[in-house]
Amino acid sequence: MDTLILARLQFALNITFHILFPTITIALGWVVLFMLWRWRRTGESPWLAAYQFWTKVFALSFALGVVSGVTMSFQFGTNWPGFMERAGNIAGPLLGYEVLTAFFLEAGFLGIMLFGRERVSPRVHVIATATVAFGTTLSAFWILSLNSWMQTPTGYDIRDGVMHAVDWWAIVFNPSFPYRLTHKLLASGLTAAFLLAGVSAWQMLKGSEKAETRRVLRLGLTLGAVLIPLQIIAGDMHGLNTLKHQPAKIAAMEGVWTTERGAPLLLFALPDEHAKENRFAIGVPRLASLILTHDADGEIRGLDAFEGAHPPVKPLFFGFRVMVGVGMLMLVFAWGGWWLFRRSGWQRLPRAWLWGLSFMSFSGWVATVAGWYVTEIGRQPFIVYGVLRTSEVAANNPGTMVAASLAGYATVYLALLIAYIAAIKRMAEKGAPAAPTATRPLAAPVISRSFT
Repeated sequence: MDTLILARLQFALNITFHILFPTITIALGWVVLFMLWRWRRTGESPWLAAYQFWTKVFALSFALGVVSGVTMSFQFGTNWPGFMERAGNIAGPLLGYEVLTAFFLEAGFLGIMLFGRERVSPRVHVIATATVAFGTTLSAFWILSLNSWMQTPTGYDIRDGVMHAVDWWAIVFNPSFPYRLTHKLLASGLTAAFLLAGVSAWQMLKGSEKAETRRVLRLGLTLGAVLIPLQIIAGDMHGLNTLKHQPAKIAAMEGVWTTERGAPLLLFALPDEHAKENRFAIGVPRLASLILTHDADGEIRGLDAFEGAHPPVKPLFFGFRVMVGVGMLMLVFAWGGWWLFRRSGWQRLPRAWLWGLSFMSFSGWVATVAGWYVTEIGRQPFIVYGVLRTSEVAANNPGTMVAASLAGYATVYLALLIAYIAAIKRMAEKGAPAAPTATRPLAAPVISRSFT
């Protein structure tokens, strides 16, 4: 295997591990703020217990996200030095804005959020929690801006082979940015929703159910039931944008080898890049054109129009179907949960459904990683779409060195991932510490009006 492929695998491994944790914390920050607000407003101790438990999950996820983010940045220097040499005038400031405006905000107030509940006033504690939640979202804003710019670059010119910014507004709000940011924020919401519901279902199955468990289950299912239709709409709009700006990616996702009108939606196929055809294809006639162009006879450009400059087909074809398939499962479980609730109430939920929901605890990770592969592999062979090829910015490192560091990263990340899941399982089965039993607000609802 050549060094370029090894370096790409190493970066893919790092970004796969890293993206798991921001995907949780972006939305979970707002969820724990809601729990805190509910406790401050009602004085009901189960909301405090829920806040205490899920704040621990947030802190653990945040810590692993920071650690993996550092190593990912490190790889820009070791394996991809040409990227910063050629596009650093744009990528560097965007990453710097993320650190200066978002990371410092999160890190600065995280301590107050975690340890300040009994040391600062209720108002300050809520403000600190809200600031941390806002910081995670602001971080996503800057990172998605850079990533979107790499997919749909605008607002620059090239002098002596180096990209220079000429319009920062066009760079930050590039053509695909609104769609990617919305898609990512909704994905984070769904990931957090199914983690809340899945862990609660697990607690009910294992007999570690607490007073707050069914509230959290209901919160997670409600969040999932509301967000999944919005994600479908956002996904449709994102697809239209991608067809306009990255048609080769769409062609690979749909397995369209030659330009055609009325393209079928392939439910299953085995793309064969050597023969440039799909084997064992099962599809719905004209449905791909209808979805992608909103016209059953709409034209989809085929991969033959991008000879030598289109992404590999199989990863995109299967990655897209994994993402959509998991999304459909989320729809079934979220709406099915509410149907079961209306039929028999939260007290008599079927154990089979609870097991299924527990199995879905990390379904948001699966959908996110599959979608992220579609996004990132779909940009290939370019690192900045249509402008800068990935092979042009790779370091000339020995293959053995890259392979060894790849094995090292894989070992460490696997160990950390197992430890992370084991820690959440242990916390779920142990339950939250005993919460105050007060039934009236423990503090004056000084901030409640801000949220009503």
